Amino acid sequence: MGGAGKTTVAKAIYNEIGRHFKRSFLKNIREISKQDNGHVILQKQLIYDITGKEVFKICDIDRGKKIIQDRFPHIKALVVLDDVDSICQLNALCESREWFCPRSVIIITTRDMHLLNVLKADYKYEVREMDESESLELFSWHAFKKKAPFEEFMELSRSVVAYCGGLPLALEVIGSYLCEKTIQQWKAALSKLERIPHKDIQAKLKISFDGLDDYTEKEIFLDICCFFINRDRNYVTQILDGCGLHAENGLQILIDRSLIKVSRNNKLEMHDLLRDMGREIIRDSPPKDPEEYSRLWIHEDVLEVLREHTGTKAIEGISLKFPRTYKECLIDSEAFKAMNKLRLLQLDYVNLKGDYKHLSKKLRWLCWRGFPLKYIPNNFHQKNLVAIDFKCSRLVRVWKEPQLLERLKTINLSHSSYLTQTPEFTKLPNLEKLILKDCPSLMLVHNSIGDLENLLVVNLKGCKCLRLLPRSIYKLKSLKTLILSGCSLIDHLEEDFEQMESLTVLMADNTAITQAPRSLARLQALVHGYVSLCGYEGRAQDVFPSLIQSWMSPTNIFQSHSEAFLQGISSLFFSAVQIGSFHGLSPFLGNLAKLRGMWEECRPQFQFSEKMARLLDALYQTNFMELESTSRTPQISYMEASASSFEGHVQVFIASSADSFNSLFVQMGLCTKVDLLKDKILQGWSYGGWDDSQLPGNQYPNWFIYKGEGCSVIFKVPLVKGCRLKAMLLNVVHSSCMDNTMPDQFLISVLIINHTKATVQHYKGDSITFHEDEQCQSIISNIQPDDLVELVFSIGPQFPVKKIAAYLIFDDSKPRRLLK
Repeated sequence: MGGAGKTTVAKAIYNEIGRHFKRSFLKNIREISKQDNGHVILQKQLIYDITGKEVFKICDIDRGKKIIQDRFPHIKALVVLDDVDSICQLNALCESREWFCPRSVIIITTRDMHLLNVLKADYKYEVREMDESESLELFSWHAFKKKAPFEEFMELSRSVVAYCGGLPLALEVIGSYLCEKTIQQWKAALSKLERIPHKDIQAKLKISFDGLDDYTEKEIFLDICCFFINRDRNYVTQILDGCGLHAENGLQILIDRSLIKVSRNNKLEMHDLLRDMGREIIRDSPPKDPEEYSRLWIHEDVLEVLREHTGTKAIEGISLKFPRTYKECLIDSEAFKAMNKLRLLQLDYVNLKGDYKHLSKKLRWLCWRGFPLKYIPNNFHQKNLVAIDFKCSRLVRVWKEPQLLERLKTINLSHSSYLTQTPEFTKLPNLEKLILKDCPSLMLVHNSIGDLENLLVVNLKGCKCLRLLPRSIYKLKSLKTLILSGCSLIDHLEEDFEQMESLTVLMADNTAITQAPRSLARLQALVHGYVSLCGYEGRAQDVFPSLIQSWMSPTNIFQSHSEAFLQGISSLFFSAVQIGSFHGLSPFLGNLAKLRGMWEECRPQFQFSEKMARLLDALYQTNFMELESTSRTPQISYMEASASSFEGHVQVFIASSADSFNSLFVQMGLCTKVDLLKDKILQGWSYGGWDDSQLPGNQYPNWFIYKGEGCSVIFKVPLVKGCRLKAMLLNVVHSSCMDNTMPDQFLISVLIINHTKATVQHYKGDSITFHEDEQCQSIISNIQPDDLVELVFSIGPQFPVKKIAAYLIFDDSKPRRLLK
């Protein structure tokens, strides 16, 4: 039965062995299969999970089968098919063992053992009820947040566990309900449990519903049971808040009580037993006739009430759904005349004849898939609507005359093939979401969209006839998500983009846009968001560097807007590769004082010019001495120039007699020997620095010491047979004025110059977590034997670096042996 733990067991196995496979967990197959093209949806998800590639052109089940059959035999896959209830579902996903690699594993959960027999499963396992010990532990985790009950609750806990009959779902729900309640409240709940037949699990689960403290929490639960399972949490919150149910707080209470769950994609989920329990509550409320139910969702009941015109004021919600291919269902609008408390209405592919004025003025949610008219009638006065969902409608225009809907927050007209323009927005002042996905005839977005001060989402994906956006759209300071993917005629975005200061998601792939506006760089919120544009897709931090490079052609590199762009992204982790020389970025790097990381590839012969000094000056936020042009010629080698520059840097900081000296350690990479090495170094420390004669060095196997005066040290990486570089430990001596106190946590900056590979890598890190950072560890992996490496170190102008000892620590899996 449901709630016994089938899915939980499957998840445990999946998590335990999954790392050895390409894997896919297809959950809720029974429910998804009921959707239009449900089997195809499952096939697409399976193929994407296993191959990592999306397949859009699966027109029918047979095509999906063919793709699985062709691609899966060579992939070691782990597939979980959760909640299967039909042989058709199995045939669509795993009809033959020959579709899969022999080392693959397929796990199926079902309530029907016969399906496993038909499939000739290798192993069958019937989930057993939990024994008393297991039940008590599971119950305790939910009731007390610990493995075992508190002593004073032990006997009461055993009594509750006995009545749950070993059903995990019941243990979880009732345990969550009793959490943080008093002994008296426990006894009252136990008394109620004792009056319920042992095997009547639904009635036992109802105790949690009855225990909800507020009427609104119960209403939210019942609304979700009938209308909002698998709907977006934010969307449902918006609608139910419009009903005055304080949904944010109520939903959280239901989650805490384990009555509902929220999936990883923010959809509301509910166990079948809990859903059935909620619906039974509605049916059991006297009188028993459907017209007296508060909510109607059973197809036959809804048709009976509407066709017989027996609806009453008791009805608050109706759901009547027909498939898209169904012959038209015609309902007289007068059937709604008496339902003056109706607030939730869902009609899929239903035609309403008559006057729309009969619809309740208390409607908050109108979900009418396949709306049959070209225009919403003028007598459709619904000033209290919060959400309109007219997907797949026949609308050409939304209204002939704009209607004032002050409470409306969401309009979804997706897949409306005939829609040519958006509504006028002047009378929709609180609109937050405009979703017009896949409207292939849409040509005009009304200019008044720029007046929507609360708009958060605009989705125009797949609007293939849309050529341009109104200039006013860039005034949307509140907008967080803009989706233009598949708008193939849109060929540019205006520089006005910088006004969208809240934007965090921009998706404009598969458009005619070839050049992104450089003002994107000034959108600080977008820096931490997601971008899909001009062939680049991913986190903005990863995408922006490539966009920058695409702009840095010889014709535009010195344009002021490029410099403004680089200033705007100075807080990014920046990664750039230049094939020719360093000059592509150097005009601007002096402005990047907040740059966290940088990688630059350049010619070995490039000159350490004044621009390179500007780079160092920006990275370390110190005052490097200017290089005199007369002191070097164009023939000076890179190594000579860099050494001269570093000498100049040191000369800026001359310790006075009042200065004191301190030592600190910086660790790159991980090695168990580092702490021992630190202790040895500290033994040689004295006021004014370490005693070089006491520094641990070549006398220790696989430790190599290189010393440098000032802020830099240069060395050639040795080759150690059978060993690899595991970590670097830098012992840095710095001076500080007597009134400068070194903080417990401070910023460390290191420049790693690989003269052999002609690369410059920069990294800033926290003093405490420096060695744990993934980027820092990558520095170690990029240093190879025979590389000539220079390290330049800074902790800011208040604490000038005086000398450095760099230790290279190799693993000691084999005896040390140097190869010359």
